[in-house]
Amino acid sequence: MSEFSITQLDLDEVARSQRRLQDYIHRTPVLTSNSLNQRFGCELFFKAEHLQKTGAFKYRGASNAVLQLDPAVTGVATHSSGNHGAALAAAARRTERVAHIVMPDNSIAAKTAAVKAYGGQIHFCEPTQQSRETALQALVEQGHHAVHPYDDWRIIFGQSTATAELITEISDLDVVIAPVGGGGLISGACLAVQADDQPIQVVAAEPAGAADSYQSLQQGQRITSIKPDTIADGLRATVGERNFAVMQAYLQQVVLVDDSQIMQALGLVWRHTKQLIEPSCATVVAALAQQPDLFTGKRVGVILSGGNVDIDRLLSSLE
Repeated sequence: MSEFSITQLDLDEVARSQRRLQDYIHRTPVLTSNSLNQRFGCELFFKAEHLQKTGAFKYRGASNAVLQLDPAVTGVATHSSGNHGAALAAAARRTERVAHIVMPDNSIAAKTAAVKAYGGQIHFCEPTQQSRETALQALVEQGHHAVHPYDDWRIIFGQSTATAELITEISDLDVVIAPVGGGGLISGACLAVQADDQPIQVVAAEPAGAADSYQSLQQGQRITSIKPDTIADGLRATVGERNFAVMQAYLQQVVLVDDSQIMQALGLVWRHTKQLIEPSCATVVAALAQQPDLFTGKRVGVILSGGNVDIDRLLSSLE
C-alpha cells in the first residue's frame, strides 16, 4: 500500500482541477430518458463523457496531469488499452510533447488508430498487467515521464471533475454510479462527493470477468492475480493502490455484471437514447438492471464513460 492517508488528502484539489481544466475540456451535457426512467423505476441523469474530447472521460485526467508537468519534460509515457492512451497523446500534443503508449497487442483496432491519430507512439506488449507495467518502466528508464492511467493523484483528481460537474448541475442526487477498471473514474467520483460534502452514495459497476475490485474489497486487500476475460476492454486493468484506498474509504458497493448483461445494456442505450457508447460504459446500465433495489425510486447520476466503438467492425457484423 502506498504511504498516504485518505484523511490527509486536500479535497480542495477537486475545485483546483476544475479551474485548471476549464479551458481544455468539454463540459459535457447531462442527458435524460423518460423511457429508461420508466424501465428502471428511478430518475436517471446521464453524464455524457462519451462526448468528451477523445471520446472518453480520460481526457480530463490526462490533461490535468500534463498541465502540471515541468516545462522541461518533453516526453510522457503510459500503458493503456486505448482511451487513456489517446487522451494522453492528445493532451501531450496540445502542450507540444510526445506521448509513448504501451498497448496490449489485442487492443481494439479503432483505439490503436485513435492513439496514432493524436500523435502517440505505440509500443505493443503481451495482454497482461505485468507486461504493461514492465514495458512502461522501460520507457521511464529511457527518460520519459510516467503518467499512470489511473494510480496517480493528478489523474484521479482530473477524473473527479466529471462527477463534480454532475452533482453541481443536478441537485439532490441519491446515488452516483460509474464503471471501475483501474479505478481512476470511480475513486474520482468518491472524492468529488466528499469534497462537496453531499450524502450521495457512490456505486461501481464491474465486469464479472474482471472482478478484481469486487474481490479486493471483499478481502480487504488488492487482488492482482485475476486474468480478465470480458468484452469491456477498457475495464480489464487491475485496480490501483491509490484508487483502492479511496474505494475502501468511500465506495458503497461494487455491482458485478456479465458480458451478456453488458451487451443487453448497450442495446438499451443505443435504442432509447440514440447515444453511441462502448461496452465498458454500458456496465453502469447493466448494473441498474442487476441490482434494482439499489436504485428504485432514487435520483441516480450515471457516468457514461466513453464511446470509442470500432465502427468498422460493428458495421461489418451487420452485413
